[in-house]
Amino acid sequence: MEEIQCLTYQAIDLTTAMAELRSPLTGGMVIFSGEVRINNKGKEVDFLEYEAYEPMAQKKITEIVAEAKAKWNLNNAYCLHRLGRLEISDCAIIVITCSVHRAEAYQANRYIIDRVKEEVPIWKNEHFTDGTNEWGNNNDCKCAEHKHHS
Repeated sequence: MEEIQCLTYQAIDLTTAMAELRSPLTGGMVIFSGEVRINNKGKEVDFLEYEAYEPMAQKKITEIVAEAKAKWNLNNAYCLHRLGRLEISDCAIIVITCSVHRAEAYQANRYIIDRVKEEVPIWKNEHFTDGTNEWGNNNDCKCAEHKHHS
């Protein structure tokens, strides 16, 4: 079985991802797109940078998506997180879930994004227009396999 790529340094193409997941079995497709916003903590954001412990991040996202597919009997599910420098309004992450009915797709989508933000070793460095920057605020990764700056 081919492993689905969960990390990218390229712009995320939501239209292509949706098209690839479409199925005649799907009655509900739920899409979450995490966008880079211009303000955070009362400060204007200039850009973001995302770093990851890539082998573990790929493994954890793959596991989380597989668990959601089994738990909610999804037709399909997908999560892709962007790494590197992102500008305002860029897409940082997408989660797409597909099921026979919308309720399962909504529940599974929320489950995936919440677990990814909590468990996957991906870190955000926010660069503000005042010249300061701050690590964190993407997740509070609790993976025992590594330590990272906060």
